[in-house]
Amino acid sequence: MAENKDITFEKANRCGIVTLNRSKARNALTYEMLGSIAPQYKVWSDDIDVYCIVLRSADPKGFSAGGDLRAIYELHKQGKLATALDEYGIEYKHNWALEKLKKPHISLIDGPVMGSGVGVSFYGTHRAVGENTLLAMPEVGVGYFPDIGASYFLPRMPGETGMYLALTGRAVGQSDAYYIGFATHCIKAEHFDSILSQLCEAEPVDELLYSHHEDPNDGELPKLRPVIDRIFGAGSVEEIIEGLRSESGESAEWARAAADEIETRSPISLKVAFRQVRDGAKLELDEALRMEYRLARRFMEGDQLFEGIRAALIDKDRNPKWEPASLNEITPEMVDRYFAPLQESELELIDPFGSKLGPSSDPIR
Repeated sequence: MAENKDITFEKANRCGIVTLNRSKARNALTYEMLGSIAPQYKVWSDDIDVYCIVLRSADPKGFSAGGDLRAIYELHKQGKLATALDEYGIEYKHNWALEKLKKPHISLIDGPVMGSGVGVSFYGTHRAVGENTLLAMPEVGVGYFPDIGASYFLPRMPGETGMYLALTGRAVGQSDAYYIGFATHCIKAEHFDSILSQLCEAEPVDELLYSHHEDPNDGELPKLRPVIDRIFGAGSVEEIIEGLRSESGESAEWARAAADEIETRSPISLKVAFRQVRDGAKLELDEALRMEYRLARRFMEGDQLFEGIRAALIDKDRNPKWEPASLNEITPEMVDRYFAPLQESELELIDPFGSKLGPSSDPIR
């Protein structure tokens, strides 16, 4: 494998190995990286010697911090909006391709895994998470929305935990990642190399991972489920914040902190995220991805995403100037515009491993 590449591909005996190798940027995924994965998966899908595909990180400190937002910001500054929009389509097409892959796909995850890092791992058959895993969909904090199919998987998490994670952008650890269905196995990261070696010898995936799995202790979410379900099941973002502010008793401090966090997020992002989670409960994955492509185009055509990136990553002042600045300035018509069908071409999703188009299966296996 070439050491200077951001992502490397290696066939080792019966296993195809994908290594995220951009440690200097916390494995933030560029569209060159994403665009290179699907063709290689097609090669391995057709190779009868390849039993399974493993996705891993070369950085022991983390799996992937998400998409490369700096690159998107630079494209915006250069007036290359069309390029940025095309690249978003590449990511959603890869999510769909991974969902349709017919061979075992095992992600070995430890450390932060966020945004696009979730997208390249979630739709595979197996996700082994280590003890240092921190899973998050923090997009509302940078003036965007939870994408890569989040409209589909967030509302299918237990109770209202998906809405809670969407609006707060909070990270959860190994136990909660298992509880909400992201992780299929909880395995100490020290075992990852051994597991990879055995997969290269075509050891049965399920038996191998189960032999290393350790049931986690209860995380935070099961304990908070009653209050999360009660408050985040409300009919609007405003009602959710009001419910958090009104909470009393042992959950009051947690509720106030959650409300404080939500109120720092982009108001239009919060409104869009709320609706997409509610609407997504009725959608199949391919429908959710097409909806998200519409949302992505509308956000890319506005200023809020780039203001959020500026504040978080460019100037790093952590003081974004959101516009509109408050929830009560946002009308239903403003939100409807984000979800309206595109006048241009909608996202086209094709199974790269076959010719049949159709609805997806449930990715929470």
